[in-house]
Amino acid sequence: MVSNRAEKMGERAGVAGFFDSLRFNEIARQGLGLLLLLVCAVFTEAAGEDRIYLGFALALIGQVWRIYAAGVIYKNKQLATTGAYSLVRHPLYLGNFLILVGFTIACSNWIVVLIVLFFFWFYYPAAIKYEDTKLERIFEDQWRAWSANTPAMFPTRLAWKGNANAEWNARQSLLRNGELIISVYIVICAAVLLYRAGMF
Repeated sequence: MVSNRAEKMGERAGVAGFFDSLRFNEIARQGLGLLLLLVCAVFTEAAGEDRIYLGFALALIGQVWRIYAAGVIYKNKQLATTGAYSLVRHPLYLGNFLILVGFTIACSNWIVVLIVLFFFWFYYPAAIKYEDTKLERIFEDQWRAWSANTPAMFPTRLAWKGNANAEWNARQSLLRNGELIISVYIVICAAVLLYRAGMF
């Protein structure tokens, strides 16, 4: 069965259609991403403290970035083009990347590294393609003008564009977009990793 997102992107038949249904499934992507944090924690191997602290620093930067970006976006109602969205089109995905890479570094397990690399390769190009297509359909020329000079997930320049009208909203970020629950989950996974690494 092809997911609703895959249908919108153009349903393909056979094996390709089956993989599309997996790649465009947002719940699977988000759920597996969170599960991989726990996998990193449980299957961590003994690594130097410096490596663990570096990984956690990256994860912290990623989650703080997510908390900020989630507080200035109102999905499908207005196009966010300032702040985090002046650097990349999908700052939440960049935050996810930093969090998971941070945990992967702290984990120091090469099998987990390969799994995480496959996860990003499999899900994120499809997610970016879907979101870009949706936003272009909703915001048309406004999206095209903004996206022409704004990379998808990794900044190529540091030209921060502020906007006094796009203030960060704690309720929007922490409650509506679920960043408070995600933050608690990340802390739990970090504690498990520290315990498994013998630092707790």
